[in-house]
Amino acid sequence: MVNRAKALWLKKAINVLFGLVVVMPAMVHSGASWVFAQEASASLGGLKAWMYFVQGEERYGGTPYYWLGRFNLQLNIRYPASSSEVLELLWGAKNDQREAVLQIGGQQIRLSAGGYDGFRWQRVPLPRGLPAEDFSVDIRAGEGKPAFLAAVRVVDPSVPVPEDIDGSLPREHLITLSFEPARPAAPPEAFPEKRSFWDQPFPAIRPRVAEPEVQAAFLEAELHARQANEQWFRCRKFLEGWVNEADPATGLIPRNLSTDRDIWNAADAAADNYPFMVLTAALTSPELFAGKMRELLETETRLTCRLDRLPDTWSFSRQGFRSEQIDLSAIIFGASEYTKDGLLPLTEYLGPSPWSDRLLGILDDIWKHAPIETPFGRIPSENVEINGEQLQVLCRMFWMTGETKYLDWAIRLGDYYLLGGNHPTRNMERVRLRDHGCEIISGLSELYLATHFARPEKKATYREAVHAMYDRILEIGRDRRGMLYNWINPQTGEHDANICDTWGYNYNGIYTVYLLDGRADYRDAVRHALRHLPELTEYHWGSADEYADSIEGAINLYNREPVEEARQWIDSEIRDMWRPQRPDGIIEGWHGDGNSARTAIMYALWKTQGITAQPWREDLLLGATRRGEKLFVVLSASSPWEGKICFDKPRHRQQMRLPIDYPRINQFPEWFTAEPGRAYSILDPSTGKKQSFSGEDLQRGIPMTLEPMKELRFVVQVQP
Repeated sequence: MVNRAKALWLKKAINVLFGLVVVMPAMVHSGASWVFAQEASASLGGLKAWMYFVQGEERYGGTPYYWLGRFNLQLNIRYPASSSEVLELLWGAKNDQREAVLQIGGQQIRLSAGGYDGFRWQRVPLPRGLPAEDFSVDIRAGEGKPAFLAAVRVVDPSVPVPEDIDGSLPREHLITLSFEPARPAAPPEAFPEKRSFWDQPFPAIRPRVAEPEVQAAFLEAELHARQANEQWFRCRKFLEGWVNEADPATGLIPRNLSTDRDIWNAADAAADNYPFMVLTAALTSPELFAGKMRELLETETRLTCRLDRLPDTWSFSRQGFRSEQIDLSAIIFGASEYTKDGLLPLTEYLGPSPWSDRLLGILDDIWKHAPIETPFGRIPSENVEINGEQLQVLCRMFWMTGETKYLDWAIRLGDYYLLGGNHPTRNMERVRLRDHGCEIISGLSELYLATHFARPEKKATYREAVHAMYDRILEIGRDRRGMLYNWINPQTGEHDANICDTWGYNYNGIYTVYLLDGRADYRDAVRHALRHLPELTEYHWGSADEYADSIEGAINLYNREPVEEARQWIDSEIRDMWRPQRPDGIIEGWHGDGNSARTAIMYALWKTQGITAQPWREDLLLGATRRGEKLFVVLSASSPWEGKICFDKPRHRQQMRLPIDYPRINQFPEWFTAEPGRAYSILDPSTGKKQSFSGEDLQRGIPMTLEPMKELRFVVQVQP
């Protein structure tokens, strides 16, 4: 009892002392800091200086941190440390080893630690000869998996630091932090033998064209063909790489190739990786699409349904569920991720299919088991990510199926956030604009659009609240370039210093409201961000997945607002996204690999203006460019090829039955679409030969035969 009482007294004394410092924060950075350190020395033990990274953009187990894969950290320590003292890093691990390189006083120190889950203090001896007043520490990623850090401190190891003191400390004392985006050395090119094929004009025989502007259009289409070919080739390698990593017993793919190789889960393996294996197969390997990919869906449905049609995590070693107990919140989270991130984009592109059937089954059962009671009816969760995802899925499925229950459920969520006490910018103290938070921002705009067309009286009740949300985000949530911060505090105006890769996802919602309500300032905000993208050419987003999300946002908005600066930036960034890919096709070895394939397919379809070739072959070059009402198309191969080219359709209307083609997360934008009921001409400009086709003909595919090393050129145009 005496020891416990003493500990409680000590903690109370520290809280009182630190409360004074928090009230007068300027003292932390002034000469008064030395007084503070002296007064607190008895209660802090050997603790001399510290900083907790409470502004860290990521969290693990609730603890904020900075990841060295994204940032290089520079610490300025205003404390005359002796060589007997040590530097300690609050070092994170996910049951793996992490590495960092520290530069202290001209000496380089390599640190590797981990093998546990969470955060532990790791000790680094301070070198001799440090400056008498202060010194700096630079921390960068090592050669292995980058470390993630939650705090740093200087400690005298001869005097113990009291346990459980961290939560009582102000966030910093005598240490300040600055950082810069990390740009690790690029790995070797995975396919060096393909570089000349992608980077140089194909040495094909080209028909003569007299008009310079027509010749320029065909040369641009040829460039687009090479750019598209790289995406198809890399996606096909990604598909083959992950098929080779499948569980031998079930064929299911693992969550990742490191700590979670033993499991398939809905939130990641199913939501992010598998769907874009499916789409890659649909576009490059019909045999895999109809065979292996369909079998995986059937296996997943048969094995993993835990609660009606809701999937749960499957263990390969156990050949059963990983957990013996049903965790409803975890199951709903995984199911929601699977529907929105995976099955919904597949449905957008493929239309009705076994994958859309799976989507609707899961969606119905999410709402069947929705556990949260609200004044507006039961909802699946209080988590903004889940509810934002559900808004997107429900609204699109309402249009596709015509079933009003989906809009009714979406309106429950809309009322909960816009008419209740959960308004994102009026009631919340932290609004996350990056992944795991941005979903609600776009989701509410999709509901706003659905009610605009289907229930205008309900839309009128949402209008002021929706505008207020986007007005506040634009007021405090973006930098001078228009890039959005990772998070904002809408009550105080505080925001994170770093920008989010999902900036375009949020602008989707803002642009949608412009389309509905004519807010010109919302359109201007989107165009401003697109114009300033070249300023981010040297910015390192972190993982390939973050490049993918950022590029996707740019492609989707460029489709509506073709700002030239955005085009230049997209073309430069797509190569950076692919830099980690290995020769076996694996990109980074985790579920985020699928998102790179998703964005690559979007990019390739832009460069072909939506045209696809059947069968695909790695030496086949297909590209297109638009000039007003004319579409210029080139096609070539190094050996004879026979097949057909299929033109895109207005999928938003024919398949999804949407009232307008508004920007939305993970959609595949439409470029040149063949309209049913319209007539089109295909002209060979070298011979003057012209053929007529219906829109339905173009969608089904036009037969083509290629001679080796001879480029085929033609112009497509709507007939009057």
